[in-house]
Amino acid sequence: MVSAALVAGETSGDLLAGLLLDGLRRRWPDLHSFGIGGPQMVQRGFDAWWPHDKLSVHGFGWEVLRRYREIVGIRSQLKKRLLTQRPDIFIGVDAPDFNLDLEAALRQQGIKTVHFVCPSVWAWRPERLEKIKRSVDHVLCIFPFEPELLAQHGIAASYVGHPLANVIAMQPDRAQARAALGIRADDQVVAILPGSRESEVRHLALRFFQAAALMAKAQPAIQFIVPAVPLRKRQIETAAVASGLGTQLRIIDGQSHTVLAACDVTLIASGTATLEAALFKRPMVIAYHMGALSWQFMRRKRLQPWVGLPNILCREFVVPELLQEAATPQALASEVLRWLDAAVSQPDKIAALEQRFAALHTQLRQDTPTLAADAIAQILSS
Repeated sequence: MVSAALVAGETSGDLLAGLLLDGLRRRWPDLHSFGIGGPQMVQRGFDAWWPHDKLSVHGFGWEVLRRYREIVGIRSQLKKRLLTQRPDIFIGVDAPDFNLDLEAALRQQGIKTVHFVCPSVWAWRPERLEKIKRSVDHVLCIFPFEPELLAQHGIAASYVGHPLANVIAMQPDRAQARAALGIRADDQVVAILPGSRESEVRHLALRFFQAAALMAKAQPAIQFIVPAVPLRKRQIETAAVASGLGTQLRIIDGQSHTVLAACDVTLIASGTATLEAALFKRPMVIAYHMGALSWQFMRRKRLQPWVGLPNILCREFVVPELLQEAATPQALASEVLRWLDAAVSQPDKIAALEQRFAALHTQLRQDTPTLAADAIAQILSS
């Protein structure tokens, strides 16, 4: 029997780890997996010693400091438990601030370590490269340009594709998604995704809803729908009430993929969800806002002009990004309305974006669970 310890933080990490577990279980049906994870992992028989949302932290200043003691305590307890049980392999799924230090400690004690999702050293914080080299035996990369970059620094890595590219259909069924949500074929629909972290919702939800209120005033027929992470639903509802939005806004439990398939355009927080929107071939407006100290820190560390994954992968601003002070309700509303107007007056512009995202989808579509399991099997046999 193969034993694998995994740590996944946040909703996106839980999804990625769940797909990875599919590949591992196909190769090793009696796999014993445990550590920190969420509902997608638990559905695959994962033993969650702590829930994944314990690691959900946003920013670099006070947002982190106020959670620092709890998170360090969890990592310390987890390390002791893993050194006692000694799994065959440890797989850190994203969450590099938590996982890399843990991986380094476990590797030093002879436990093989893998990191799934290369930290964004190509976007910011390149100093992490030396830390990655010390911490892991192998990196599973979800973007095709990453293994070559890591190899230049002596880090073994494999490109396994992006799991979401296989989960999401190349041609999403908009009619079916709209029927599932009770939306008519000719309705104008804006999906609002203010993030899954508490502090993301705190910084973004109200300004997103204020933007929606401005859009509703300009075009009263627009419908707004929010696929809320259940853990954040009450916080989102409070922000919606504060914005003064009425019946044009619907807040539902989850179903983000159905909502993205059904919408005309999405107003969305920067993060993995922007790649999901691109794979659904949807126009979007990407926004982000954080505490002032966190923003100053991040801005100094940035290595490229884009923060949204669709723009990073396309190497240009194919969709607008409004960050920090630029993310005003007025600016957000204006950019979303521009996409909605383009759907009527510039269909070629929408078609060109859809073609760009289709090419990206094809590039990212690989048999990720199998490729990842193959790489892990080689590490175990080495």
